[in-house]
Amino acid sequence: MTLLRLEGVTVRFGERAVVDAVDLEVAEHEIVCVLGPSGSGKSTLLRVVAGLQPVSAGRVLLGGADQAGVPVHRRGVGLMFQDHQLFPHRDVGGNVAFGLRMRGPGRGAYEAQVAELLELVGLPGAQGRAVASLSGGEQQRVALARALAPSPRLLMLDEPLGQLDRGLRERLVVELRGLFSRLGTTVLAVTHDQGEAFALAGRVVVMRDGRIAQAGTPMEVWQRPASEFVARFLGFENVVPATVSGGAAATAWGKVPVPAGSPEGERSVLIRPAGVVLAAAGLGCEVLSRTFRGTHVALLLRPEAGPPLEAECGLAGAPAVGDRVAVTFAPAEVVVLPPA
Repeated sequence: MTLLRLEGVTVRFGERAVVDAVDLEVAEHEIVCVLGPSGSGKSTLLRVVAGLQPVSAGRVLLGGADQAGVPVHRRGVGLMFQDHQLFPHRDVGGNVAFGLRMRGPGRGAYEAQVAELLELVGLPGAQGRAVASLSGGEQQRVALARALAPSPRLLMLDEPLGQLDRGLRERLVVELRGLFSRLGTTVLAVTHDQGEAFALAGRVVVMRDGRIAQAGTPMEVWQRPASEFVARFLGFENVVPATVSGGAAATAWGKVPVPAGSPEGERSVLIRPAGVVLAAAGLGCEVLSRTFRGTHVALLLRPEAGPPLEAECGLAGAPAVGDRVAVTFAPAEVVVLPPA
């Protein structure tokens, strides 16, 4: 069942459309992450759903009801910002209880709920702690407990882990997904970090210049980017114009085999680094750099023709900077994109 539906939502700042005719649905209990670079409109979209930003055109529906004119506090949504926005003059319990006090009668009615929420986010017994004494990860957990306190029908997260270090971010995103799955929470999150989005969401939406460039499961978007923009946003650099015909693509790197059934004609071709294979013979290249990645070595190659190539190889026998190598291309790691 669809909980949130956006129909042709547009937001204009002067002549510029920051969000441009966006259609989007989020089902109950679904976790959706909106990805995009700065200025793509993702945070504005979140503010529209929350009621913090009026639309220039289109409709926002929650549970089938048009939200035009419905104030923020009556939409039944929770919003958690990147900087947490905790109340420094309240202790942890007071922060978590804020939403409950706005709805409930008295202290005794919400003390048990605060304790339960703090237990849920991994901070049992922290009610009396001062906000200033909390680490960044602990503040994130308190902000999450506060957002969950009123039992919102839709929880929205705006770069929720953006201020945390990488290790803590990776650990918390796994915890969040497990928590939301247990609670059955419907989540709409925005982030610029595709790793974070892919780990958290069941569906990702990539935005560009206020429009949706691609939507799908993390696996679908990763394996089949819909455009050169999406491919490069995901971190892939081996993208060149090509002419596809007869099972191969004519590129600046020479003939590249493509998967069977690939569309033909003037296209763009993406070769994932794993598809650039060191071989006894093939396209000659010089190794410009090598980076240890734990399970493999990432190589940057200067081929005899065409732009630099990113490649991967095993740890054993990885070539050194300055070595000459030959490469071939694995068709399973080649994606034929629409024309650039």
